[in-house]
Amino acid sequence: MKYNIERLKGSITPIITPFDENLSVDYDTLTKLINWQIEQGAHGISVTGTTGEPSALSVSERELIMQTAAKTVAGRVPFIPGTGSANLDETLYLTKSAQTLGADAVLVICPYYSRPNQQGIYDWYKTVADSVNIPVILYNIPARSLVNIEPKTMARLVKDCKNIIGVKEANKDFEHINHVIHTCGREFLVYSGIELLCYPVMAIGGAGHINVTANILPKESIALWDYWKAKEIDKLVDLHYSMLPVNEVLFVETNPAPVKAAMKMLGLIPSDRTRPPISALTEASKEKIKQALIQYGLLKA
Repeated sequence: MKYNIERLKGSITPIITPFDENLSVDYDTLTKLINWQIEQGAHGISVTGTTGEPSALSVSERELIMQTAAKTVAGRVPFIPGTGSANLDETLYLTKSAQTLGADAVLVICPYYSRPNQQGIYDWYKTVADSVNIPVILYNIPARSLVNIEPKTMARLVKDCKNIIGVKEANKDFEHINHVIHTCGREFLVYSGIELLCYPVMAIGGAGHINVTANILPKESIALWDYWKAKEIDKLVDLHYSMLPVNEVLFVETNPAPVKAAMKMLGLIPSDRTRPPISALTEASKEKIKQALIQYGLLKA
């Protein structure tokens, strides 16, 4: 089957999972956030990825979040939910559910905690890819999975699974990302999952970015891709560096606690609660975020 991969390029927003003060999923706010992102021009929507706190959600909650998102997106932009977990049966169930809901692709994290070798990673992804006929995007995030999906392993998967079409790279090793594109081919979609590498990854042939900052700076995240496509490099470089302080402060503590705090400060969400084990931000971290938002012009001093 031939997939329309051009449609999957650009700025894909990884939506947070909003919780109310009782730590229940706030589906009304989730719907509002998705609509706001699409109104801002987001090229795609993702839910239940790392920023959506998937490991703190039950399988039924993840499925209902996907259902809510699919209904809200309603085909206006590509919908790419995160369906991976550390459990194969859960991953298969959620991936098949995403296909049933009409997802344009799925984002599947490398299984964490168990630290599989490269053959184990290959077997895992091949099993997942063979279970559906929609595009599968690998998610390589060594800081959380403690293992790296090597370029040769990705190339094997691309060769053997025609629906594995890309990877979200949250590997800070830029040499690795170069080898991924070179080994897997220029048509393989490589998204930056590192905020400060959005522009560099595009410059070597990347397909866009799936970055936390888009939750508060959607237009700027979209402009990064649009400037690149229009070859307006001076504007792109200026924007890249102007976003740097915000990009950095959103990781002052564990994601997504900082971005949720920023979103509450900006009035985008009523509660910045995160589920355990991610705790509330320290006052010092909140002040750093506040000052960064003031300096960027998003808040008044």
